[in-house]
Amino acid sequence: MANHRADRVGMEIKREVNEILRLHINDPRVQDVTITDVQMLGDLSMAKVYYTIHSTLASDNQKAQRGLEKATGMIKRELGKNLTMYKIPDLQFIKDQSIEYGNKIDDMLRNLDKNH
Repeated sequence: MANHRADRVGMEIKREVNEILRLHINDPRVQDVTITDVQMLGDLSMAKVYYTIHSTLASDNQKAQRGLEKATGMIKRELGKNLTMYKIPDLQFIKDQSIEYGNKIDDMLRNLDKNH
């Protein structure tokens, strides 16, 4: 059975973290970061926060990761103010590869059409 509470909390954290990044974090490394998904552990102690960045440069991706890791404390503090939870989960930021993967598949399909 799916854990509906974990899904609801994950959706709320996704919405809040996007808002916090937009309004409260002034670090230029995370300006173009968008939170795409949040996966919660069943006991709500940990949140895997998936993000994407508009740039495809590896250096920008590394800077964004470092910026998010540096801002984790402030993000958790803001989540504590905005969410009515007993304990705010630990946040782990992970680069979302699905968009790049989808683009790669699209390119491969387009090239397949050209070759025939």
